[in-house]
Amino acid sequence: MPLAAIGQICSTSSMTHNLAQCRSLIQKASTAGASALFLPEASDYIGSSATETVSLCQPIDKSPFVLGLQAEAASHRLPINVGIHEPASPPTKVKNTLIWIDATGAIVQRYQKLHLFDVEIRNGPILKESNSVEKGTRLEDPFPTALGKVGLLICFDLRFPEPGLALRHRGAQILTYPSAFTVPTGKAHWATLLRARAIETQSYVVAAAQVGFHNEEKTRRSYGHGMIVDPWGKVVAELGGEEDDRGRGLDAGEIAVAEIDLEGLEKVRREMPLLRRTDVYPEIL
Repeated sequence: MPLAAIGQICSTSSMTHNLAQCRSLIQKASTAGASALFLPEASDYIGSSATETVSLCQPIDKSPFVLGLQAEAASHRLPINVGIHEPASPPTKVKNTLIWIDATGAIVQRYQKLHLFDVEIRNGPILKESNSVEKGTRLEDPFPTALGKVGLLICFDLRFPEPGLALRHRGAQILTYPSAFTVPTGKAHWATLLRARAIETQSYVVAAAQVGFHNEEKTRRSYGHGMIVDPWGKVVAELGGEEDDRGRGLDAGEIAVAEIDLEGLEKVRREMPLLRRTDVYPEIL
C-alpha cells in the first residue's frame, strides 16, 4: 500500500530557514518511501503582523521557497502538497493557497482557502486573518494521485463539514487540512474535528501542522500534533505538539507516515452506508 507522509515545521519570517526545514523533510519522506509529502499551511513564512505578511509575499514563479520545493520534488520524484502565500488583488492582501507539486516539479493543482480565521479568544490570541488575506471563492474538484483522489482544504475549513462532504460527493478519498492551529483551539478541538471529518466523509484525513513559536517575541504559537486519520476515525499517525517544545518545537522538522488502504476505505463505505435523506434536506454538492 502507498505511504502518505506528513511533515511538521515551525515557519518563521525567513523563507530561507523554512525552505531548509522542508528540504530536510523531503529527504526523510523520500527515504521512507512515501508516495507524497504533505506540508503545513503557510510553510513559506509566517509574519509577525498583517503588514509583514503582505510585504513578504512574492509571485509563485519568483518565490525562492516555491522554486526550491519544485526542484526538490523533481530531484526526489516526490509529489509535495504545501501551503503558501500568493499576491492578491488588492495588493494590501495575500492569498492563502495550497498547491500540489507533482513528481516532475510542476504545480498541477491549486486551492485558495475559503474560510478565514477571525477569532478573539478570551485570555487567548486575537487573530484576524481577513485583515491581510483574500478569501477563496470555490472548491476544487478532487484529483487522482498515487495515494487516491485528493480533495484540498486548509485549516479553518476544518470547522465546516459542508466542504468536506461536498468533496466526498465529488469522489474524494483523502481530504487535506494543512494547518497552523492556535494552542487553545488545538487543545480543545483539533483531534476531535479531524476525526469527525474522517468519520462523516469515510475518507482519510491528512493534516500537516505548524508547531511552536513563530517569532522571537513569542506572539504567535502553533499547536502541532499533525496527524493522519483513517476512514473509521482512527488516528494512524501523529506527531508531537507545542507542549513538547522548547521555543521552536521538538517535533519541528519531523515526519510521520501511514499506509493509505483504499480497499479498507471502500470496505468502510460499503459496510456503513451513509444514505442521505435528500427528500427531507438538500444534498451537499
